[in-house]
Amino acid sequence: MGANRDHNNGSDEQQRRSEIYTYEAPWHIYAMNWSVRRDKNYRLAIASLLEQYPNRVEIVQLDDSNGEIRSDPMLSFDHPYPPTKVSFIPDKECQKPDLLATSSDFLRIWRIFDDDDEGRDDDEVVTNGGIGSGSRRVEMKSVLNNNRNSEFCGPVTSFDWNEAEPKRIGTSSIDTTCTIWDIERETVDTQLIAHDKEVYDIAWCGVGVFASVSADGSVRVFDLRDKEHSTIIYESSEPDTPLVRLGWNKQDPRYMATIIMDSAKVVVLDIRFPTQPVVELQRHQASVNAIAWAPHSSCHICTAGDDSQALIWDLSSMGQPVEGGLDPILAYTAGAEIEQLQWSSSQSDWVAIAFASKLQILRV
Repeated sequence: MGANRDHNNGSDEQQRRSEIYTYEAPWHIYAMNWSVRRDKNYRLAIASLLEQYPNRVEIVQLDDSNGEIRSDPMLSFDHPYPPTKVSFIPDKECQKPDLLATSSDFLRIWRIFDDDDEGRDDDEVVTNGGIGSGSRRVEMKSVLNNNRNSEFCGPVTSFDWNEAEPKRIGTSSIDTTCTIWDIERETVDTQLIAHDKEVYDIAWCGVGVFASVSADGSVRVFDLRDKEHSTIIYESSEPDTPLVRLGWNKQDPRYMATIIMDSAKVVVLDIRFPTQPVVELQRHQASVNAIAWAPHSSCHICTAGDDSQALIWDLSSMGQPVEGGLDPILAYTAGAEIEQLQWSSSQSDWVAIAFASKLQILRV
C-alpha cells in the first residue's frame, strides 16, 4: 500500500506493487463491497449516505486497460434510505444468478442483468419481468419483511451472506433480533432474540453457526441446531459499551475480531478462551470503523478508522506477549476518515476503502 501511481518514479515492478485506483462518487459513500464472481474482476457496489429517503447504489468496475474505475449508469439504481450494507452473492464459480443484497429498512435482493447474462437459465429466479435482448439493468427480486402486521420495522443494521449455503442470509436488527432468511423461498428460517439491546452486526461460520455483536456489549455465538442457547464469547469490560462490528476469520474460525463503539482499539478473540481477548490492536489514533480478515491467510487482518488510516496486521505471533503491543506491518493514509473497508475474496491482493465521496482500491 505505497504511494499513488507515479509513472516517472521507480521500476515497473514497484509501480505494479503500489497500485492505487480512485473513484469519486457524486455523494458520500457508506456501504461498499466487492463482487465475488471470477468473471467480474475489479467490480464493486457502492451506496450513498444521504439524509433523505431516496438514496443511490452504483455498480462500478476498474477498466484495467486505462486504470479508470467507471460507474455503469445502466446498473445504478435508487434505494430507499441509505443502505447499511451491500453484498454480492458468494458465488465465485458463476453458478447462480448475479445477485446483490442490501439492507436498510428491510433486506432487499436485487438481480443484475449484464450483457453476458443473456441466455443463462433463469428458472431459479423469478424477477419482475424477463430478460430483454442484451439489456443491462438491475431489478429488485424481493423485499424481505418479517413484520407484515405493522407499518413500522426495526431497521436492519447489517447482514451476512452464508458462503457455505448461499440461499441463507442472516440479518441483525435494532429490535434485538437476528433473522435467518431463505432467499430462494423468500421465507424466514429462524428468528432469534439474540441480545438485550440493538444488534449491530452478524457473521457466519459454516452452514449453521453465526455470531453477533450488540449495544449490550457482548459477542454471542448461536448454533441453529440448538436455538434455545447461545455462548457469550466476550463482554466489553465497561458496562453498556456497544460492540459495533464483527469479523470472523474464515481461514481459522477459532478467531474473530470486534470493534467497540468510539474506540481506537480492535479486540481479537479466540473462541476457545472466552471473555479474554487474545490480543488488542492499539495503533489507531481515533475510532476504528471497519475490520476485514484476509480471505487467503489465517493471520492477517486489516483495520481502518477515523484517523484516515488503513492498517494491515500480522497476527501470527499473537499468542506471545509483545512488548509495547503489536505494530502493523503495512499502513496507508487516506484523504479523510475511512468509514468502510472490504478485502476482495476473489482477488486477495486487493483491499477497497471508502472515505467521504471516494472509493479507493489498493494493491496490498
